[in-house]
Amino acid sequence: MVFSSYFFLFYFLPAALLGYYLIPGRGKHLMLTLFSYLFYGWSNPAFVLLLLFSTVVDYICGLVISGIRPWGQEVEVALPENRRHTPAQKWAVTISILTNLSLLGFFKYFNFAVGSWDALIASWGLDSWMVDTALKVTLPLGISFYTFQSMSYTIDVYRGHARPLKNFIDFACYVSMFPQLVAGPIIRYAEVSEQLRSRSHTFAKFARGVAFLSLGLTKKIWLANPCGKIADVVFLADARTAIDAWYGVIAYAFQIYFDFSAYSDMAIGLGLMLGFVFPKNFNAPYRAISITDFWRRWHISLSSWLRDYLYIPLGGNRKGEVRTYVNLMLVMLLGGLWHGASWNFVIWGGLHGLFLASERKWHDSGFTRLVPRPLQMGVTFGLVLLTWVFFRAESLPSAWAYLQSMAGVGTTHSADNLIAGLIYQPFYVGAMFIAAVVTWRGPQTWDWTRSLPGWKLVISLLLFGVSVTLLAAQAYNPFIYFIF
Repeated sequence: MVFSSYFFLFYFLPAALLGYYLIPGRGKHLMLTLFSYLFYGWSNPAFVLLLLFSTVVDYICGLVISGIRPWGQEVEVALPENRRHTPAQKWAVTISILTNLSLLGFFKYFNFAVGSWDALIASWGLDSWMVDTALKVTLPLGISFYTFQSMSYTIDVYRGHARPLKNFIDFACYVSMFPQLVAGPIIRYAEVSEQLRSRSHTFAKFARGVAFLSLGLTKKIWLANPCGKIADVVFLADARTAIDAWYGVIAYAFQIYFDFSAYSDMAIGLGLMLGFVFPKNFNAPYRAISITDFWRRWHISLSSWLRDYLYIPLGGNRKGEVRTYVNLMLVMLLGGLWHGASWNFVIWGGLHGLFLASERKWHDSGFTRLVPRPLQMGVTFGLVLLTWVFFRAESLPSAWAYLQSMAGVGTTHSADNLIAGLIYQPFYVGAMFIAAVVTWRGPQTWDWTRSLPGWKLVISLLLFGVSVTLLAAQAYNPFIYFIF
């Protein structure tokens, strides 16, 4: 079930909101949990069992770490420096981490590992060593998001950064909330722990939520979908001119930004309508003046998660220059794998790690201070575009062929005229132009909705109405991050 569908907007969402607001008190969490499980199991009910298993394991581990019983009193958790962790607490957090990573590893990387092994063995001529298995593992929707989210609970409680939950329904509600369940943002437990205990439901919150939902749907329907159509045509072509190749990768850059930021906007808006305030997930990333700045602005919930739960525990920048570069590379390689089980994603992450390490070296030398800001922004966007080629291409050979096209050395043929006739239609060119204006000159949804006078609310509702109308005419309506 996707947010940009008639069924979600006019059946599921009204029913969920009605049920949520009709149920008093703490029963709201039970109602929200039930609707979230319905949302998650819509495409495959078996996935619900996996989500429930992860939830139960982390809930029990949280109880062990906190030292409370479900029927006991809630306790204030001492900070780590004021106490020593017991062996049971250490085992509990270890079990939580290993369970979540094992689930993620098996369901997301089994097929990739077997395929990579078989390809390696075949290249050596040792066909008898190939893995003979008929098992093909189906990737559960959103497993990359909810395993990270659930794992953050036990880690935050273990570190003393948040109070544990003694009520299982409250915890299940946190893990499964449908607004951000399958495509983020990754909501860390410490960010909403107190909201799970008490939060306000106001008209101002609800109105801002409606505005977020409307603007997110507008970005998805008006910009992400048309740009995605351009990108698909160009990337799937057997050959393309250099101009078409650059046009196609810019279209993909717009598609993935407006697609994912639209989903994040809609998730934040739905959260506000339920009384929750989720953190900001995008902040004009293509206005970044460096790759370091880009990762402060792009998918903020993931980059901050990797920083706080992986980069800093590895030592961050506290163990010398070489170790800092190694940590950056390792984190970004794992970040690439988190996005998908493919060598393309590993290369994508590795390139970002290389850029981050290089920038750190240049920044320390003072070199970047000599470069004008517009040039820094242009170079950064160009580097991001090169990495997006690996992110979008279906294989390494096709990524290499696309880069050759961008360099003007790929082969072309008469079919290029057909591609041009498809991607340079006024509708698509107009969508690209509007996407560029919004990307570099438009206000951010988070900032635009801080205050909502009547005229802004009217504009939001009008945009929602037009977007819903356009939705009927669009057969192309994917959410990219559903596959991650």
